Amino acid sequence: ALAEAGLGPDALRELPTERLDVAAGRDAGARLLGLAERPTAVFCANDLLALGVLQAMYAAGVGVPDDLAIVGYDDIEFAAAAAVPLTSVRQPAVTMGAMAAELLLEETELEGTDRPHPHRRVVLQPELVVRRSSLAAR
Repeated sequence: ALAEAGLGPDALRELPTERLDVAAGRDAGARLLGLAERPTAVFCANDLLALGVLQAMYAAGVGVPDDLAIVGYDDIEFAAAAAVPLTSVRQPAVTMGAMAAELLLEETELEGTDRPHPHRRVVLQPELVVRRSSLAAR
């Protein structure tokens, strides 16, 4: 995707946080504001961090998404209700829980027997829920 956009690998930067909450997102937002070259987009590890970054940008007068696009991860209820509704990656949580239980039962049912047991790897597809925080005016 970077190559298609004409960007090199140095276009991606990581901004570590010690916590995954709104306050840590505000702190990360303040650090972003202090960068000489501000990013045009931020992908956060979860929606709480993204909401904190959104708050920091709002307080500094930075337009979201016109100046900075923000995307979170896990699509919590508050994502849609934010002052600027937050684009987020939604995990199929119910399916994930059901599959985890099924895999665990498979593991325990054959425990202590000589019957062969194939281990399965299941990959579930997340869904990008696009909202205003990533849709700049055209």
